[in-house]
Amino acid sequence: MPKKFRFVYAGIRVRDLKKSLNFYQKIWGTRIVRRGKMPHGGQFICLRSPGSDQELELNWYPKRSKFYSKYKRGDELDHLAFGVGDVNAALKKLIPKGVEVAVSPSKAEGVTEVYVKDPDGIWIELLNW
Repeated sequence: MPKKFRFVYAGIRVRDLKKSLNFYQKIWGTRIVRRGKMPHGGQFICLRSPGSDQELELNWYPKRSKFYSKYKRGDELDHLAFGVGDVNAALKKLIPKGVEVAVSPSKAEGVTEVYVKDPDGIWIELLNW
């Protein structure tokens, strides 16, 4: 039986990764807990405030990426993320409930993940956490 969904972080799309990182570290006192490259060339940096379990993920996408879109005010929220025990088992339960898959399951940085959409089209990432 897969464990229940647990909110773990929010991801925001940034235009300038270095500038955004500087802002969140110097102004808000966050620290880097993880960083990496995405298969399509994007980069991410996960930040956490001291004493908090929640993370903020800064996502930067190159223009050639399928995830890139022209930045418009109001598009800052990139996605929400929920940890589950088994991504594929959770997906099998969600699809019959009408949840639409945005990006099929894949492995990135050793973690299985899938993206689904909420009723307004906001992406929700499910990952083994």
